[in-house]
Amino acid sequence: MRVLALEPYCGGSHRAFIDGWSAVSRHQWTVLELPAHKWKWRMRHSAVTFAGEVGERAVRGEKWDLIFCSDMLNLAEFLGLAPQAVRQLPAIIYFHENQLTYPVRFESDRDYQFAVTNMTSALAADSVWFNSAFHRDSFLDALQVFLRRMPDYQPIEVVERIRSKSLVYPPGANATFRRGDRKPGPVRILWAARWEHDKNAEGFFEALKILRSRGIDFRVSVIGEQFREAPDVFEWARQHFAGRIDRWGYQRSRGEYEDALTEADVFVSTARHEFFGITAVEAALAGAYPVLPRRLAYPEIFGLSDNKAAEQFFYDGSVAGLADRLTVLAERVKTDSLWGESAGKASRLVRQFEWDAVSQALDDAAEQVRSQHRAIRI
Repeated sequence: MRVLALEPYCGGSHRAFIDGWSAVSRHQWTVLELPAHKWKWRMRHSAVTFAGEVGERAVRGEKWDLIFCSDMLNLAEFLGLAPQAVRQLPAIIYFHENQLTYPVRFESDRDYQFAVTNMTSALAADSVWFNSAFHRDSFLDALQVFLRRMPDYQPIEVVERIRSKSLVYPPGANATFRRGDRKPGPVRILWAARWEHDKNAEGFFEALKILRSRGIDFRVSVIGEQFREAPDVFEWARQHFAGRIDRWGYQRSRGEYEDALTEADVFVSTARHEFFGITAVEAALAGAYPVLPRRLAYPEIFGLSDNKAAEQFFYDGSVAGLADRLTVLAERVKTDSLWGESAGKASRLVRQFEWDAVSQALDDAAEQVRSQHRAIRI
């Protein structure tokens, strides 16, 4: 099957997903992408830009069987502008995030036109895929609340129309394995996330302050994508914990990122927002002990409801709870007993997300969308 993939914001999790799937898929891929820059402008213009490029390719004789795009594309607009042959193709939209529940510092900062774009794109698609059930449910619940705020002509029924064609397909993860024995030294703690307020770095650094006040030795790496205005707490923490830092800032290559994962004894999340948590999964696959707040998509991704043994990887979400958990783990590292009888447990919980397994499910699902579309047309 020939897939036309449209990615208006090809960076971060968007790039990892499209590169990961297309690399191991049994289908043939044409990937059209735009740089991950100025996301609002990408959502505004990418339908026009891609329609023009697709039209030129169609004139040259290129053909496809399926459209696959991310939530950054105004799919309804693209289909209205695309050549007739492309307009008739089945389309899948994949929601990495959405602009209705994506966190903003102040609700007055939210541009609801982008939320409407997400809604109309979902309505235009044959199938709507989310990276987690948590994401799907939170978006659809928020959409219903949002539509009820409209002064009149409230199209509440579209929520169920979208729900009826919504499916959950988690992204794939790249497994990285430790090379050699652990280097001697105190517990090595890794925090890896976007340097933005919703990832709650403040909570992480407060927990480290508690560890230090207790006389606990530790090393820390703080990595992740940075933007023009990072929260001030990062500069404060860089000075405050200067003598304990192993890695700091954005890792320029995949190799550096993988080294950060494999060096870590413990991976910590303090996120207040997470639709999936690919870094937590990859850290667990790399052998780090995950310490995750019992909220967001984490309980779903690490199978907490089905496997009570996963409870050991969660804390109550508070600074005190995180500090207490890290204190216990630091003591275990000192006696070379971090995992106890649970060695490999975390990686086994998330092995289902490795690309070899995920790609087959995605390929099958894409073929099913095409088959259903053809049956309806016949």
